[in-house]
Amino acid sequence: MPEVQNLPRPHGGELVNRLVSERERQEWLDRVEKLPKVFATPVTLANIEMLAIGGYSPLKGFMDREAYFSVLRTMRLPDGLVWSIPIVLPVPEEQVQEVKRSEAIAILGKSEGDEEPQVYAIVQVSDVFRRDKEEEAKRVFGTTDLSHPGVERIFGEPDWLVGGEVFVFQLPKHPPVIQAHYMTPQETRSLFVARGYKRVVGFQTRNPLHRAHEYLVKCALETVDGLLLHPLVGPTKSDDIPADVRMRCYEVLIERYFPKERVVLAVNPAPMFYAGPREAVFHAIVRKNYGCTHFIIGRDHAGVGNFYHPFAAHEIFDHFSPDELGITPIFFDDAFYCTKCESMATSKVCPHEPEFRLYFSGTKVRSQLQRGELPPPEVTRPEVAEILLEFYRSLSERKSERRSSTSLRL
Repeated sequence: MPEVQNLPRPHGGELVNRLVSERERQEWLDRVEKLPKVFATPVTLANIEMLAIGGYSPLKGFMDREAYFSVLRTMRLPDGLVWSIPIVLPVPEEQVQEVKRSEAIAILGKSEGDEEPQVYAIVQVSDVFRRDKEEEAKRVFGTTDLSHPGVERIFGEPDWLVGGEVFVFQLPKHPPVIQAHYMTPQETRSLFVARGYKRVVGFQTRNPLHRAHEYLVKCALETVDGLLLHPLVGPTKSDDIPADVRMRCYEVLIERYFPKERVVLAVNPAPMFYAGPREAVFHAIVRKNYGCTHFIIGRDHAGVGNFYHPFAAHEIFDHFSPDELGITPIFFDDAFYCTKCESMATSKVCPHEPEFRLYFSGTKVRSQLQRGELPPPEVTRPEVAEILLEFYRSLSERKSERRSSTSLRL
């Protein structure tokens, strides 16, 4: 089926596929025993998955030294194509010399249901080099503060990186609720074509949707044919809501509050980097690969704590022309419920004073749920709040059981 002309071409012009054929897989497996074996972290495994299915097009593997420093310093690949986050493969220092002597390495990992580590991919070694963690932290995250989760992660990783094309044997497995909404970029594009979408807006989320998110998404949906609700289900911070709980929240919202024929719920298996403005650009490029023509950028997109200016993720797009991005960002101000308007609004459409504005604090909502209280319906849909309340109750019960078990042992 031919693509609808209005859907953007993948970034770099071609949708990458790094999953090997059965014949290639067997050829590599015959050599695996002789190759150095590197155990993948959850972030590395998620990056391999995104490389395999073309979510990171035009990348065909992990960045070499030239691409790594080019992305850090210019937010572009060496050929000038916009790219804002380095995709790298850390390797323990004790394996570096062995890796340098090898033409390829095997990547082992464990995903849902794996009892033993599996060979997920082979990386053909083109470069082995030392990363500059301080420069990487400053340029990607804007800080070297270890309280930033992205900085903490890279400073906890090895100092050495391996660049090279990746050959993927199998995709990581996911829990059923995530697998039920799993779609590759090729599959989302085909679905958009089948539904006749010519203009598709993407929405990134790593949290359950509250009423402000719903308002922004529905405003954007007024101007396009379809919405790709694209929650990130790769590795996130330990205190973020688990992906399976979030998926149940998205399902109930779409079932009861959205026109189902105009919404596609599909998971994004990438990891969360918490890189604020740089990650906003990165998220837009990934959604372009999935077939989106537009992408929503809200307040403090991909932010964490107070590390980024609330609208830095809007301003960074001034560095790039519309043609080189190939996807149109839609910028939204902070949304709130206005008790005077008796509706959701932003400062662009609401004339009333701050005392009439009910803002949405994730911290406050979590605190209410942890106390067993339901947030007001102006903040969170009751159906979503009930799912989250159930999650926090079970979390509290598990903590109580662990405390009880510890005291019994003592």
